[in-house]
Amino acid sequence: MGRALAKEHVRVVGVDDGPFHRGADRALVALVVCSLPQRVDGVAFTDVSVDGSDATRRIAAALLRSPHLDGLRAVLLDGATVGGFNVVDLAALSRSVARPVVAVTPRRPDFAAIDSALRTYFPGDRGRRRRLLRSRPLFPVRLPGGTVFAAVAGATRAEASQLVRRATLEGLRAEPLRLARLLARGAAGVRDPDRPARSVRPGPRARPVGRTRRARAFPAAPKN
Repeated sequence: MGRALAKEHVRVVGVDDGPFHRGADRALVALVVCSLPQRVDGVAFTDVSVDGSDATRRIAAALLRSPHLDGLRAVLLDGATVGGFNVVDLAALSRSVARPVVAVTPRRPDFAAIDSALRTYFPGDRGRRRRLLRSRPLFPVRLPGGTVFAAVAGATRAEASQLVRRATLEGLRAEPLRLARLLARGAAGVRDPDRPARSVRPGPRARPVGRTRRARAFPAAPKN
């Protein structure tokens, strides 16, 4: 990826999910292809099961059928979970699409809180989810607006840091991720405009909204 980052325009895709309703079975995920720093080349959508285990497969499938895949240099994820506690396997996703994958979070996750949530709500699958979340160590990436943390598969930490810096125009949110969040939230509202959506990720559907945010794995960056 180092040579690609030296080019004037680098094509990457930002992936983020939208809010979903308590009791929902599926959560919408937006994928926005950008030529850095900010030109949008394409948009796609998929969905994942809430608190399920299909995030890696579903995101990979959406990327593999994208007409922009050939020119794509890397995948940016807004955290390591979508659709609640549906954990993305960064290494498996990287292998599937043959591209580096970088997950970005504005602060270190509270793994003690995450482990507590896993024990309570996912006792039969706790080990797998925990291993995925800890499989790629976090490292700091310093930006003009502060420090974020990233995990990478398929590239070096230096390359991932350079990509995050180049993709972040202001604040702490990379531009492809900012756009993916906007589209995911907007599309989720269009799909079901009469029901107020609440994002309860990554806690399970029965978990109170106020408590899930404290246990969130790889939390998303704050709005700019």
